[in-house]
Amino acid sequence: MHMPAHWARLLGLMVCLLAGATMAPAGEVLDDPLLEQAGRAWWATNGVQLERGSGSVCASVPGGTADPWDAIIGFNGVPIRRDTHYRFSFTARSAEGGPVRAYVQDSVAPWTPVGQLLRTLAPAGAGDGPLIATTRFTAAAALADAQVVFQLGGKAEPWEICFSRVSLVTGEKAPDDASWRPSALRVNQLGYLPKGPKRASLVSKADAALDWQLIDAEQRVVAFGRTRPFGFDLASELPLHIIDFSEFADSGPSYRLRVGDAESPPFAVDRRLYDRLAQDAAAYFYKLRSGIAIDGALAGAAYERPAGHLGRGANRGDTDVPCLASETALKVYGAAWSCAYRLDVSGGWYDAGDFGKYVVNGGIAAAQLMATYERALNHGPKTSHGPKTSAAVADAELAIPEAGNAIPDLLDEARWELDFLLAMQVPEGEPLAGMAHHKVHGERWTLGPILPHRDRERRVLHRPSTAATLNLAAAAAQGARLFARYDSAYAARLLGAAQRAYRAAEAHPELLAPLTDGSFGGGDYADDDVSDEFYWAAAELYLTTGGAEWHAKLKASPHWQGPVFSSDGFNWRDVAGLARLQLATVPSALPKAELADIRGSVIDAADRLLATQAGEGFGLMYHPDSGIYGWGSNHSVLQNMAVVAAAYDLSGERRYLQAVRESMDYILGRNALGLSYVTGHGSTYARRQHALMFAHATDPAYPPPPDGALAGGPNSQPADDIAEAKLGGCAPQACYVDDPGSFSTNEIAINWNAALVFVAQFLADTADQPG
Repeated sequence: MHMPAHWARLLGLMVCLLAGATMAPAGEVLDDPLLEQAGRAWWATNGVQLERGSGSVCASVPGGTADPWDAIIGFNGVPIRRDTHYRFSFTARSAEGGPVRAYVQDSVAPWTPVGQLLRTLAPAGAGDGPLIATTRFTAAAALADAQVVFQLGGKAEPWEICFSRVSLVTGEKAPDDASWRPSALRVNQLGYLPKGPKRASLVSKADAALDWQLIDAEQRVVAFGRTRPFGFDLASELPLHIIDFSEFADSGPSYRLRVGDAESPPFAVDRRLYDRLAQDAAAYFYKLRSGIAIDGALAGAAYERPAGHLGRGANRGDTDVPCLASETALKVYGAAWSCAYRLDVSGGWYDAGDFGKYVVNGGIAAAQLMATYERALNHGPKTSHGPKTSAAVADAELAIPEAGNAIPDLLDEARWELDFLLAMQVPEGEPLAGMAHHKVHGERWTLGPILPHRDRERRVLHRPSTAATLNLAAAAAQGARLFARYDSAYAARLLGAAQRAYRAAEAHPELLAPLTDGSFGGGDYADDDVSDEFYWAAAELYLTTGGAEWHAKLKASPHWQGPVFSSDGFNWRDVAGLARLQLATVPSALPKAELADIRGSVIDAADRLLATQAGEGFGLMYHPDSGIYGWGSNHSVLQNMAVVAAAYDLSGERRYLQAVRESMDYILGRNALGLSYVTGHGSTYARRQHALMFAHATDPAYPPPPDGALAGGPNSQPADDIAEAKLGGCAPQACYVDDPGSFSTNEIAINWNAALVFVAQFLADTADQPG
């Protein structure tokens, strides 16, 4: 029995190139590329009829299949060598025409593909002959017994396809999967603010300063000067010069820098530079919503889809979800656990590339969206008449269903996740009542490309955890404060849930999510220290209620006066830094001396980050103490920028504002790779991120990652086949590949995008502030 190829985790997807092939050259791996031998053991899944002829293999595919993997043919026994270059091709014809997905993949779980071809076969007579499809790839893994499979399902009508050639040739030249080469001049490809710093980095071994010119759209020289030799940049392992053209303040849509024969990508100088970026980054969340049909009129036609996991389809979704079976819990947690109840946990956002929903990641993501609103409310721009003008506090700014309901759009979007967090709370009267389930996802990994409403994996609730419970407490307490002016009943519900959660966490302070091997259908989100979550939850409860009880719990925390800002930035596992920022910037009744200490710690952290920035050749606020760029390093850069943004709000000192502006250059192209990490923003940007449903790079039938999606970024310890094969010996800042199989460098995630929303909106709100 051959398992369908849809179980394959798409870790090793390569670039598809079209080319012709008419004969079997030396180096052919397959023993019968012209299909002349009747002995090869082709197989087919149920319902597919195979017919062998001289020089052909034909498959009759039933109609009414929903997914490509509902109808598969293939054969086994293909040896694949790691780091070897191959050309994979086939020739086929069909009277009716239909979809074809061809894979070279492992023949055992998880059926990892090393090469693929995705084509639509036109009906005979509609084209100029048979389809000849070719791709080249480099195998990221050695497979002693690989298989070639053709997925043929997904068509309403029955159809037939005949193959006359299937070839796999080795000894090919390594494919060049880069369609571009970065300029030696690295700039913020989106552009620069008229009142902000304007710096670029030049890759050059020259010891002496070089002449630079700034060219406008008409090729006129509008500014010029000399570079400043920087020397060897440790993070990128590149020799650099710095160009500073900050004195140039004329707005314009297209400028370029020039040094000798090198010319930079185009960029703008514009005060409205970050408005669309902030909007796109926030609009990303609607497209990630679970439990609601996505309206193409709002999200764009490419992103229209039925509701995912809403109690319909193969797995019945998230409307009636049981707990993990006790025997499975024993494997995951080392102890038997289950529950007698079932929960409706529909709604919320899909976490990242997969369809899991995780309370610890959803909690910080919702919190940072709300913090974006709250920052604009308390520190944002005002007109001369007083009302706030930031888009972060506006209604009908985002294309979401709730626009126009007299509630700011960012709060509407956050509410979609808050409602999910509330649903994850264990009901009263049950064991562990008040705790929050750590996560919900399939019993096995969902494999794609696939849209969420087609997911067939049965969903299960995982054991409650102290960390998840405190995430719920913190986010709900914050939401109670912010929704009070718009929906008092909802605010009261949030506050009640937050207080119940905190009490439950106190009663179960060591119910920790374990680190497993990742084989149970979703990410672990393991955390063995929840003291920072207790601190964050107490902070939000204090800021909302002003209660002496919460003040006392804050002061009893080891994080009250301890260091909370690391070089890696705060994140879902380490939330103490976020709590400190909230205490420093949200109005409260904290005693003046305590508030001064809290704010002083933020200023001190910002000063350290400015010192770090001064030593970086690409102007970013990130240099981990270990020297290793971590998973989601772009997120770390942004969270460090959030710390410095808070220092600006607290002090009004322009150096902090200018530092945030310059650090954003790194995210948008002034980096080792000359690549913007935000889809749709810049001239060369990440566009092939790892995601089950934004899988256009894998299958053109799916939408691409939406504009405003942040790629995880360089990871010095890559953990996927693609990155491991391509990034050996990489400099920390160059350990990134824009490939859909590279989940360890190129995934997208809600918490990463929430940080992008915060920083982009800060930059939009402060665009007119002088430098």
